[in-house]
Amino acid sequence: MSYPPPRYLGESGEQSATYRPADAPPEWTYANGNTVHYLATGATTHGQFGLYRWEMGPQPSGPEPHFHRSISESFYILRGTIRIYDGERWIDTVPGDFVHVPEGGVHGFRNESGEPASMLLHFAPGAPREAYFEGLPDLGKLTDEERAAFMLEHDTFWL
Repeated sequence: MSYPPPRYLGESGEQSATYRPADAPPEWTYANGNTVHYLATGATTHGQFGLYRWEMGPQPSGPEPHFHRSISESFYILRGTIRIYDGERWIDTVPGDFVHVPEGGVHGFRNESGEPASMLLHFAPGAPREAYFEGLPDLGKLTDEERAAFMLEHDTFWL
């Protein structure tokens, strides 16, 4: 394995870092109070990755087992206990635990602890997951065909 080809070809570097304070408000809030912080999107990382902080309330929530064909997904637990499906079994993960799911890997996650929980979600490459997150609340308003098209557009295949 070697480094990829250079993407920056300048000689002296540039001032291009971004900063997001910990108390920045979330970009998306669901009706159940869960929130998503868009830390780094595919658009801001030139398609290299997406990084999101997912904050879950004490009520049960999270997607059932599914897979993606074009993106990998990783989970790093920050607070609480989050159940993650690794394709074989549900694992109760706790702060500091990390799970990586390559393309095609079956996975799901749930907060069933009765306590708030949070994690970092990392997608590579940086697909436009924001449209997926923001479209989820409207799935019930879609026809079966529209829902299938939405899932196909967002590389999500349910078991």
